[in-house]
Amino acid sequence: MSDPFDIFLVATPGLEQPLAAEVSELGLTPEIQPGGITIRGGWADVWRANLMLRGATRVLARVGSFRAMHLAQLDKRARKFPWKDVLRADLPVKVETVTRASKIYHAGAATQRIERAIAEELGAPIAADAGIVVKVRIEDDLVTISLDTTGESLHKRGHKEAVAKAPMRETMAAMFLREMGFDGSQPVLDPMCGSGTFPIEAAEMAMGLAPGRSRSFAFENLASFDAARWQGLRDGVTLRKPLVRFFGSDRDAGAIRMSRANAERAGVAEVIDFACLSISDLTGPDGPAGIVIINPPYGARVGNKGPLFGLHAAMGDVLRSRFGGWRVGIVTSEAGLAKATGLPFLPPGPIVAHGGLKVRLWQTAPL
Repeated sequence: MSDPFDIFLVATPGLEQPLAAEVSELGLTPEIQPGGITIRGGWADVWRANLMLRGATRVLARVGSFRAMHLAQLDKRARKFPWKDVLRADLPVKVETVTRASKIYHAGAATQRIERAIAEELGAPIAADAGIVVKVRIEDDLVTISLDTTGESLHKRGHKEAVAKAPMRETMAAMFLREMGFDGSQPVLDPMCGSGTFPIEAAEMAMGLAPGRSRSFAFENLASFDAARWQGLRDGVTLRKPLVRFFGSDRDAGAIRMSRANAERAGVAEVIDFACLSISDLTGPDGPAGIVIINPPYGARVGNKGPLFGLHAAMGDVLRSRFGGWRVGIVTSEAGLAKATGLPFLPPGPIVAHGGLKVRLWQTAPL
């Protein structure tokens, strides 16, 4: 298991491109595939991807593969697989199987064979609620064994307790900021900040904070885990002092309280200004122009869309008249609402899956 293996980084569909750019900045070579990125590496790369990547939702280690044409062959080869190199005998395991275009077509039967092989050859207990998940994919008679090294989705950074309605996931927020060219040197303002995701994510990026610094991961319970090397990776993260400030406002005082509490837990409260303001009272902050990014109400989140067109038109007027030189990004499922702002949008970004809706990032050049 010391040889390099494939590592699959699960992306939010539609945000594979900015994730690939982030992977390249970590010094890894990304291969874009639908729904994610494949890289080659070892266990240290698995740990680093979980710790450092803002856009990935999960990291799967593809630890081996073999051919199997029928269940008896699957049973035999699963028993010969080096489970002890990757799994611990003292911790429960769960197996999930999908099959496609293969002679073995019954995923449930395949799962039973692999569970039995792990239980009898390694001695690990099998449990439906196990924190260690073995993912098996059988496609064209090739059985690929992957381990979920993440556990809870990576958008759960570990410091957001308070969540507003229809929240923007941290992973998506980071990739939308990246698509707008954010590199930590520009101020970012969200005038409908909800629980503060955009300004908090921007501040963390500017400060060089590792997104996974406040949480644990499933790989810490694998046989391949090296606690000393992992601590060395965590300690090696270089922090920076940001040269700009970040801003969040919302007309809901409860949202502002949530945002401030979340920013405190994330360790970025000192560089973010939160204010209880309606859009009509919004003004451009002192200092250089930067990025306004908004996840306004839209689509299934609101029953009667009529008033939303007026809200978007008013928002566009405020931004055009008071934010000269700033670039604006709006995340919405409704092209009509984006156009109602009257802002000079560039062609919209790719369709992105968000909570059952299909949203896009609409952004402008500097106003």
